[in-house]
Amino acid sequence: MNTMNPIRKTARAIGVGLLALAVPAALVAPTVPAAAASGNKLDQAVTALRAINTMTASFTQIGRGGQQLTGKMVLKRPGKIRFEYSGDVPVLIVSDGSRLTMLDYEVNQKQVWPIKNSPLGALLQPDGDINKYGTLMPTNHADVTSIRVKDPKHPEYGVLTLIFEKNASAPGGMELAGWVSVDAQNKVTKILLDNQRYGMSVSNGTFMFKDVKPRTRR
Repeated sequence: MNTMNPIRKTARAIGVGLLALAVPAALVAPTVPAAAASGNKLDQAVTALRAINTMTASFTQIGRGGQQLTGKMVLKRPGKIRFEYSGDVPVLIVSDGSRLTMLDYEVNQKQVWPIKNSPLGALLQPDGDINKYGTLMPTNHADVTSIRVKDPKHPEYGVLTLIFEKNASAPGGMELAGWVSVDAQNKVTKILLDNQRYGMSVSNGTFMFKDVKPRTRR
């Protein structure tokens, strides 16, 4: 009988799916053809992303059944990110610059992926080429830019759709509002960012973590 706490079950399922954006339906309705959008929006978004040195934000994560989790995200480029959940969710997701690790402290389980092999690779990989694999997607708002990133040679890496909103105070004049991630098993995960702050000092120790306890054999 499966007695897993529903909140932790949701966090684990979302963690395995590896994080995406809760985009309001109005933002993804294809009412404005991508071809009609400004031809340099892709370049602008890439420039804005690369202009981020450090960033913190609150996030809201929405699962398949509509369950919501909240927490704090810390980003340090290149390659480092930390998702720490609020409340009693014993799941932590951290990238140290090369590997993305999900830890479930309640059941002492750990999963590790090279960042290039995950949907988040487009955001985290130091040498990731969004210009090469990114496609400008349609939105219905001139101040919203949606970029779908997929490596056609490696479908197993999944798909990441980055969402930017025009904001003069953000690096590059465009603010990362979140993303939509689809992994190789077609699991969709959604993240919406809020309270974004940039340029603060972030220690590399932020991306260290307490390892799970190894299982003991009887």
